[in-house]
Amino acid sequence: MKRTVQLYSLVFSFALLTWGNCFAQNSFVQTTKFYTNSGVSNNRLEDSLKKEFENKNLSWPPQSVYIRSFKYDRILEIWVKKNDADSFSLFKSYNVCMQSGGIGPKRSEGDNQVPEGFYYINEFNAKSNYHLALGLNYPNSSDKVLSDSKKPGGEIYIHGSCVSTGCIAIQDMPIEEVYLIASKATAGGQDFIPVHIFPVKYSVQKSLDYLTRSIKGNQANHKYTLNIKAVFDYFEKNKQLPIIMVNKNGDYLIN
Repeated sequence: MKRTVQLYSLVFSFALLTWGNCFAQNSFVQTTKFYTNSGVSNNRLEDSLKKEFENKNLSWPPQSVYIRSFKYDRILEIWVKKNDADSFSLFKSYNVCMQSGGIGPKRSEGDNQVPEGFYYINEFNAKSNYHLALGLNYPNSSDKVLSDSKKPGGEIYIHGSCVSTGCIAIQDMPIEEVYLIASKATAGGQDFIPVHIFPVKYSVQKSLDYLTRSIKGNQANHKYTLNIKAVFDYFEKNKQLPIIMVNKNGDYLIN
């Protein structure tokens, strides 16, 4: 069993890092000179963000960015740090304007579910119909095991506007900030930007109570929720990200 886990981890990590290095080079050209659909240049936006970072004693531009979102709580958080040795610090929380579906992971095309699990940004789209958009690598290694093998769905984004068919919509001004922060970190050398999506913020009792009611009697969702909660707990304690692996059953394992 140990060898199986290690093999899946190695294959997943190699593919992720190899793709990430290519993506970092391409995204530098694509994103460092974008102009938002509102006509505000990224220079003015960067000046504003730089002041916000300074007011919070954070370094601009961030060398590492981590994004996490909570479906029930309708919050998307941006965490940043200066270098690998530092702990992550919360820069800002944005309200999620719209997201479709309910508690539970995405498992098939057309279910309108926002995924739950561990992803990374795989696309910068400055010409999105939803202002600006950051693509996620759904389906990931776990989803490919647990979701519909023929039609798992795809094209999941964090974007502007306020509509959703499986995406996370945070409206136009917030996506401009998130887009620029992500592009700066990528251009600065971050190989990939992790995006973790949880059903609820487990540290909020009201949210946890809602989750308990929602998954009652659903053994598969109960197991999956406990599985991904381990990553939330690790980050809350350490303000660092664990190494996340996927075994042959599609379960996440952390180290």
